[in-house]
Amino acid sequence: MINAAKLNPTDTVLEIGPGTGVLTKALAKNADRVLTIEKDERMAEELKKSLNEGGFSNIEVGPKDILKFVPTLDQYKVVANIPYYLTSRLLRFVFEEWPRPELIVLTVQKEVAKRIVARPPKMNLLAFSVQFFGKPEIIKTVPPECFYPKPKVESAIIKITPRREELTNIEKTFKVAKAIFSSPRKTVLNNLSQFYGRMVAKRTLDKAGIEHRKRGGELSVEDIIRLSSVPS
Repeated sequence: MINAAKLNPTDTVLEIGPGTGVLTKALAKNADRVLTIEKDERMAEELKKSLNEGGFSNIEVGPKDILKFVPTLDQYKVVANIPYYLTSRLLRFVFEEWPRPELIVLTVQKEVAKRIVARPPKMNLLAFSVQFFGKPEIIKTVPPECFYPKPKVESAIIKITPRREELTNIEKTFKVAKAIFSSPRKTVLNNLSQFYGRMVAKRTLDKAGIEHRKRGGELSVEDIIRLSSVPS
């Protein structure tokens, strides 16, 4: 994870859910500043004590709910072993509410990582939600034996490089994407008809140059962005 984040001595790193601080300490040795967010106040206090005893002076521990926290940072990287149940919600929150990070490196459930990096014909809403904002890639799979306590699933380290260009029309784009993936077995025409009405859906698909019979999983991120940019 340290190597994937390409850390240097001037970096600021934000870590989510530091736990006992194993990754936190490694981050602190490779970056200028580490800000950790731990929801459990008791664990946050124990981590502070452990870090103080270890002589770490460049780590700040914040006892906050990550889904209610917005950092006031200009340049930073996110590196974390996040709670797996939070993956989708957390990524959407980071992309939509936080200042854009330089890089995101996370350990997530392997099956979720595979869904995030999926391409047509296996595109899905989670993949689109991440790929709209950045480029994801799986760095390495991680067996259960690497964790304590040992989880029941395999994990994977995933790196997301956020897009540098300014993103526009975000709200409509996600409404269109949700409609497209609402019923995976139905055609994009049928799914979009629930959003636009059938006649408008046909016209929108024609203007975007997309075949009516395609399924949502067959569309690329660019297809969906083009669809959402067609005036309805």
